[in-house]
Amino acid sequence: MTYKILSEDDIVNTRTLLHEAIPLTGTIVSGTYGSDLTPIGSETNIKNYAHGMFQSVYDYPYLSSSANHIFDITVGLSPQGALYGDAVSSGVQASKKKNIYNQMAQVLVGYDATGSVMPFDNDGDILAGGKKITECFIIPFSRLLTKDEIKKETFSMTLGVNATYKHAARVEKQIQILDVSASTEYRVNSPAGEYGILYATASNSMMTASLSGQGASSGGRRACGLIFYQAGVCVLTSSIFHTGALEKPGGFLRNAKGTNIPGIAPTFDAGGRNLRDLIGNTNETGSTITDICDGIRNKFIDLSFNNTTELNSTIYFCRANHNEFNYSANPTYLDNSKIRVKGNDILTPPRSYVTTVGMYSADNELLAVAKLSEPLRKDPTNELTLRVRLDY
Repeated sequence: MTYKILSEDDIVNTRTLLHEAIPLTGTIVSGTYGSDLTPIGSETNIKNYAHGMFQSVYDYPYLSSSANHIFDITVGLSPQGALYGDAVSSGVQASKKKNIYNQMAQVLVGYDATGSVMPFDNDGDILAGGKKITECFIIPFSRLLTKDEIKKETFSMTLGVNATYKHAARVEKQIQILDVSASTEYRVNSPAGEYGILYATASNSMMTASLSGQGASSGGRRACGLIFYQAGVCVLTSSIFHTGALEKPGGFLRNAKGTNIPGIAPTFDAGGRNLRDLIGNTNETGSTITDICDGIRNKFIDLSFNNTTELNSTIYFCRANHNEFNYSANPTYLDNSKIRVKGNDILTPPRSYVTTVGMYSADNELLAVAKLSEPLRKDPTNELTLRVRLDY
């Protein structure tokens, strides 16, 4: 057997990012098989659980063997927010909503110097304080879709914000949510990796009043959430469905009695943007998580992003010089029933045909085999450089 040791100059490590476009139509999220006659929450591709802490969306009926999990959706309330302490309606799954918020925040945002869980920050500048997202919708995407991460500046979501969420009516008024300029303005101060700010825009001024208190803006768009690229999680503030600029960011403005302040009662305005009536006289605190998920989910018009698969490769340049590998160590390499040996006859130079490259460890253990598509002739008049690539 003939071996050749590879030097450092013969080995190159590379990384390739492969991207795939992922379009999710509203018909899948809002009910692939639904219509106005299908009750909301009874779609066959939507799975609810006995614990009631989140809802799962599939591309086919979830009992089908061919169904693929797309994403989950749930609701989180921070104890620091205006809604959590609501004396009237905080009792419906309040502890679960708090636990969901804290669980996701500690994973995606982390802890402060005192060991307390930090809330989601509106503009990503955590140390500077600023606005916080205290009531939010959380959408963790399936790894089947995101792969290694979501590609920056490709996330797009369109939501209907009209008062009714029936299938035929949800496209009347829309907002679009984008991770604008995220390829250059992403944040890295998260324990879960990189994340970007989501901004909302619309064809009219409906979002200007609704999100004016949120602080961060970009090109006339208003900050409305966060997208964590490696974690594959989207966090949206509930303010995207609020009615006016007088409301506190992330929550309804309430008086000491726990009732709504006159003038900003939680009913749909012309844009139909208030979550309280999204699912019928209820809100983030007064509704079950399942009911809220049904309401938000049926506001989806479309959603798309590009995923990323990171492909790491090691490339080996296997070089056969003019005086190397001209003979085979194969016992069947015969001439007149005798094993061919090196000679000095220039009229009949030796030759061999390369068909396989074997990669061996330092102790001569075969680790990998590369096959050529066709045999390559090797003799003293030529040299070969074979490029072997290992992907992992």
